[in-house]
Amino acid sequence: MTDNYAGRTFGQGQPFGTRETATDSSTAAATPYQPPIRPAAPPPSYQPPQPAAEPVATAQPAPAPAAAPLAAPAPQPAPQSFASAARTQAEPVGVQQAQRSHQAAGGGLHKIGTVVEIAGSGSQVSLDAALINALVEHHDPSIAMAGQVGSQIKIRVGNVWLLANIRTQRLDLTDTKTIIAQVDFLGEGDEERLTGKIYNFRRGVTRYPVPGSEVFAVSSTDLKQVYAADGRASVNIGTVFPTRDIRGSLYVDAMLGKHFALLGSTGTGKSTSAALILHKICDMAPEGHIVMIDPHGEYSAAFKGNGALYDVNNLAMPYWLMNFAEHCEVFVTSSGDERQADCDILAKCLLQARSKNRLAESIGKLTVDAPIPYLLSDLTTIIQNEMGKLDKATNTAPFMRLKGKIEELKADPRYSFMFSGMLVGDTMSDFLGKIFRLPSNGKPISIIDVSGVPSDITSTVVAVLSRLVFDYAIWSRNEPQRPILLVCEEAHRYIPSDRVAGDSAVRTILERIAKEGRKYGVSLGLITQRPSDLAEGVLSQCGTIISMRLNNDRDQAYVRAAMPEGARGFLDSIPALRNRECIICGEGVSIPIRVALDTLEEEKRPASEDPLFSVLWQETGGEEELLERVVRRWRAQGR
Repeated sequence: MTDNYAGRTFGQGQPFGTRETATDSSTAAATPYQPPIRPAAPPPSYQPPQPAAEPVATAQPAPAPAAAPLAAPAPQPAPQSFASAARTQAEPVGVQQAQRSHQAAGGGLHKIGTVVEIAGSGSQVSLDAALINALVEHHDPSIAMAGQVGSQIKIRVGNVWLLANIRTQRLDLTDTKTIIAQVDFLGEGDEERLTGKIYNFRRGVTRYPVPGSEVFAVSSTDLKQVYAADGRASVNIGTVFPTRDIRGSLYVDAMLGKHFALLGSTGTGKSTSAALILHKICDMAPEGHIVMIDPHGEYSAAFKGNGALYDVNNLAMPYWLMNFAEHCEVFVTSSGDERQADCDILAKCLLQARSKNRLAESIGKLTVDAPIPYLLSDLTTIIQNEMGKLDKATNTAPFMRLKGKIEELKADPRYSFMFSGMLVGDTMSDFLGKIFRLPSNGKPISIIDVSGVPSDITSTVVAVLSRLVFDYAIWSRNEPQRPILLVCEEAHRYIPSDRVAGDSAVRTILERIAKEGRKYGVSLGLITQRPSDLAEGVLSQCGTIISMRLNNDRDQAYVRAAMPEGARGFLDSIPALRNRECIICGEGVSIPIRVALDTLEEEKRPASEDPLFSVLWQETGGEEELLERVVRRWRAQGR
């Protein structure tokens, strides 16, 4: 049964009003033809066709024979055109507004499905496979990717666009042309009424759609508004996938204020990516304060133009800066009950050695952790004297172990960067100034190459440097604030999980910085290829996670547990990322994004390029001189 609008059945469109009534077949034959009532003005989306030269014969049905003649009706458009206009008028007002807005913005809405189920953090949507396939060749790469895992969709809720990310897909067994997808809500943005653009995008959802709401593809125009910097300090690091020209940005204050982690398997471009991000930050803040622990000596080549470079030859880190726990790691070699006895003796003797300095006179109550200079010779003398006070029944072995270890460190040239007799002066202010870049003088980052440090004290050196950063922040709270960023490459070495290693001074301080650092203005950046080997809870303290390709299943599961709920859909693509591609989620970005990182200039890259075996194995000559030089450096334990 149809109404007077051609091609429309009852139940479609709006109900009849007072001027439009339904007629059945019994009255239609006896009633003269009444042309349908036209609206006062055509709908905004209705475009009348050009008037036809001849009236369409089938456009008007013949009047009943018994009726009086009627005046010739005014020319009307073809019934098919008017029917489509009537259907447009019958659509919900919100959809009409959205379509008009997007048409004004130069684009169009591309419906691909409907909402089926709603939950607190996500929902289930039904996607039309035919509509998705029809968009595959679309010129807009964002629309062409519509409906795929990892792509975004938008749902209109009032005058707000709700954005969601597709996490999983499966075929509807009852209808093979329908795809059921699980989506995670990302955030929402207001709609400009005149242009239809999304603006004022913010994370989180305040209004949820209802089942039956229409689902639309997200265009590049939409994504430009979503990823547009909102006035906060940011750095551009790459291009958002799958777009060609939308820049991916990191909000510097949010990223550094709540720590960040850069993860990726070996060979994915992790070191180059770290150099890219740090270069961008240094360019934005040339008076910043960044300390980077470089265990492989690869970042000195990247920051030779805008950084201060330190290694065992010029670090000159005084041994007396160590606290008591760090002293025990270096001087105490025993274990079990003997270790506790050795530590007790060391504590007593170390306090006496620090007390001999005239600086101790100005301190009311000196502690064993206070960074007061002392002489190693004074410490060994005090240990010798304490041993002489013993009665014959007491074991002298703890004293001999401590004295022997200290003398060994003094005599070994490998430890001269730390235990040299030239480091007894009060140079603490100078050392902190050069390491923390106070003042920066246009070189905001200090690269500390610990590759030449003996392996048995490398973790202690990193612990001292890390603790100095944290202690400086604590004791300078009443001074003009100078936030410091501490970046640890190969972080799994220094913050290992319990199943890899036990407690250590470096793990203790880095865990504390991860938990409390932001309160004192200390930011922590962790770079690692084995996130599953990190101590429990450390990765979850990082507000921003930058994940490159991870091949290990356990690493992927560890990162998945640390990422926020809305980023779960992106995690499925981590094993499929290309080199120099990453997934970024957390505080440093508006919503989780996949970014193709920019190419870094050759002179700004770290010395971590893979060797070209096929090329280098074609070269020969000079091997004798090469071996002589290597052996000389090897024996001298120098670079």
